[in-house]
Amino acid sequence: MPKRRWPDLHWWRHAALYGVLLALAAALLQWLDYRWVARTLSFEFYLLLVAIGFLALGLYVGARVIGRPAPVREPGNPDARKSLGVSEREMAVLLELAAGYSNKEIARRLDVSPNTVKTHVARLFEKLGARRRTDAIARAREIGLLS
Repeated sequence: MPKRRWPDLHWWRHAALYGVLLALAAALLQWLDYRWVARTLSFEFYLLLVAIGFLALGLYVGARVIGRPAPVREPGNPDARKSLGVSEREMAVLLELAAGYSNKEIARRLDVSPNTVKTHVARLFEKLGARRRTDAIARAREIGLLS
């Protein structure tokens, strides 16, 4: 008989913690409001505590959002790449072309010979139906290879 798995209730812990923190913050604000009405605390102190509370909340939420790694996606439209037969290396050359680098600079950046870059550029022109670099880049943007 397979082991029974319980549903993941990890989010309940965060919801309960958030609720408790909100209740404590509300109680603190009520106490501070009373102290302010009683004129024992200045308005600036009251604002400072509210600002610190919002700062702490912002840091917590920011850490939760930034803590998750962003999904890695392939540059360009994978379907268009497959239909045109653009290889990974040709795609790398196309990205460098779009960035405005010359063949020599692309060769240095990709650690290949300038002749290899010329070959990749010629194949890209052929596959994209372009005659110049600007045509190739514009066509690649049209079909979704470049964003």
